[in-house]
Amino acid sequence: MRTLLIGIFLITLGVSCLAQDASIEQEIKELSKTKWQWMAEKNVGELTSLFHEKSKFVHMSGSWKKDRELEIIETGSIWYKKADVHDVAVEVFGNGTAVLWNRITLIAHVRGNDVSNEFTVTEFYKKQGDNWKLLNLTFSKVRDTHKIEH
Repeated sequence: MRTLLIGIFLITLGVSCLAQDASIEQEIKELSKTKWQWMAEKNVGELTSLFHEKSKFVHMSGSWKKDRELEIIETGSIWYKKADVHDVAVEVFGNGTAVLWNRITLIAHVRGNDVSNEFTVTEFYKKQGDNWKLLNLTFSKVRDTHKIEH
């Protein structure tokens, strides 16, 4: 009887953890989608709150920290006009860290020209209090046939 009760407890715990992970995955997907919109709108107020103080950003032309990324967005030196998201995968680690991969077609205005590029973007998030903070955003240039493994 004791073994049966322990088994039921473990199954219940496992189902609860899976449900929690699914909820966090959905929350992170929505946050990432909203982030792309804020970037398109050059909404540095919301992005300032989202980006962790020590966050890093890796682009085709270099890498930098939060203040530089916000400056780039605010001045429009890179204007993230539209990110068409084709595929998204999220992995949750515990209840406080999540990694999101999304395959996108990014239409951006860079150095006076509109450009379109295919990327897999990797985003790391960490829970701080009640809010998620973006720790890292990395653009990886890929072919349009690239698939994210789920």
